[in-house]
Amino acid sequence: MLLACVQTDIRLGDISHNLQTILATVDAAADRGAELVVFPECMLTGYGFDTRDEAMGQARSLDDDVFAQIHDKLASKKLFATFGFLEREANNLDGESRLFNASVLTGPEGVVGHYRKVHLPHLGVDRFVDRGDIPYRVLPANDARVGLAICYDCSFPEPMRVLALKGADIIALGTNWPVAAARTAEIVPSARSMENHLFFVAANRVGVERGFRFCGRSSICGPDGVVLAHTTGDEETILYADVDLAQARNKRIERTPGAHVIDRFADRCPSFYQGLDRDQE
Repeated sequence: MLLACVQTDIRLGDISHNLQTILATVDAAADRGAELVVFPECMLTGYGFDTRDEAMGQARSLDDDVFAQIHDKLASKKLFATFGFLEREANNLDGESRLFNASVLTGPEGVVGHYRKVHLPHLGVDRFVDRGDIPYRVLPANDARVGLAICYDCSFPEPMRVLALKGADIIALGTNWPVAAARTAEIVPSARSMENHLFFVAANRVGVERGFRFCGRSSICGPDGVVLAHTTGDEETILYADVDLAQARNKRIERTPGAHVIDRFADRCPSFYQGLDRDQE
């Protein structure tokens, strides 16, 4: 499978412009033969909103026409894509809409599934959104099994391990890492791919928004943390990597046959991990 990781600028609150960026980038990735294209966090809407009301004005539900336009493009190119957006969901209990920082996996047949960000830093729109309520799960994209995560989620090894245990071959992470988070961009994708012996696609944005400059440094990492493609700068680009999904599914690694063998999952000892929940202490 050929993976494409998109590093691009995003215009705050300009859905029309951002939609055109998505459509044009899908064309470019399809021309290269990509089967899965990963876009940054809040790709459709932007991230740096200053109030909940401002963000809510740009939020969309999954039945919005903008998604239909993306579906049509993906159907014509026969590929899948993940991208971030702000999701608005009516709350039938009190009439107030809920607001989520979300990511969706969509393809030729439409929406495969989506995820709402669970780990929320005090930054940008995450100061105002509701905490995600969709359990971590793995979604199909042709032969691949894809786990969705968003930005700060990857700083916690537990959800990445959950996705791996559920069978993810690929974790698609859309992110908006500012310059202050450059070390995260450098270290974490490789670490998470190594820990879980899978492919990890980290698509970060670039540009400046509400005083924050975003660092780029997107990457595609393979099992054992091998960096397959990356950028060290903040230019707009598309990274590509041709991956063998069987590598992610074989957790048994023979570094020296018969003498040095590890299995990322079989060697786990969950009975010793009770302290992960501080409420149990």
